[in-house]
Amino acid sequence: MSLNTLATLAAEIATGAVRIVDLTHTLDPDFPVIILPPEFGQCARFRMEEVSAYDHRGPGWKWHNLTLNEHTGTHFDAPAHWISGRDLPHNTVDAIPVSDFVGPVVVIDCTQGAEKDDDFELTPEGIAVHEATHGKIPKDAWVFMRTDWSKRSGAAYLNMKDDGPHSPGPTPEAIQMLINKRDIRGFGTETVGTDAGQGAHYAPPFPAHYFLHGAGKYGLQCMANLDQLPPTGALLLAAPLKIKNGTGSPLRVMALVADGAS
Repeated sequence: MSLNTLATLAAEIATGAVRIVDLTHTLDPDFPVIILPPEFGQCARFRMEEVSAYDHRGPGWKWHNLTLNEHTGTHFDAPAHWISGRDLPHNTVDAIPVSDFVGPVVVIDCTQGAEKDDDFELTPEGIAVHEATHGKIPKDAWVFMRTDWSKRSGAAYLNMKDDGPHSPGPTPEAIQMLINKRDIRGFGTETVGTDAGQGAHYAPPFPAHYFLHGAGKYGLQCMANLDQLPPTGALLLAAPLKIKNGTGSPLRVMALVADGAS
């Protein structure tokens, strides 16, 4: 990229010709986290403890201590998050090449299906329908499954039933197609995980996690505002915290969208 290209981009951001879309939920103690069966360890919710607030504890400043799980709120999954990716090189957030945090985005609109069925599945056939209209998914792109699930809140977001959570996600065949035939960089969702709520019942269990991270790919979940992105043409900025040996990280996910993007 030349200096002229960077200058043009900066100018177009300043004028609004290129919009910056925030794809991140606000991180607060009420934001839902994934709930696993009770025999497993659980993901900690976000907690913020005041250290001082311009008072006797610190007269000139205000700050907080934070407590949270790596996979709380809008967050990034590194390959080391899953057993299938545990032995790969550069598999933690501190070791991933920084160039991987910036890349093109493809958004597959699954809103109609998700509105009718909480357990809606993205299938290879659904991917083919998208590509028939918007073109083949390019190599090394992020693929986002838009469901508008991010418009839910509270109990409706996790959608827990007697048999566990119910939310949309990809089938094993769909995620394998995206990895093996499209060589995507990562997969993202508006739900609490990259897998469907009932993903434990697939073979293998939680196939998005298993296949993505086994192939050295990344995950993003709990995203918002995917309805503000075009099907193709946006540029993603998603850099997790540089945590030593971290398996993931909350982060601020943003996308650059140019007027006229398809």
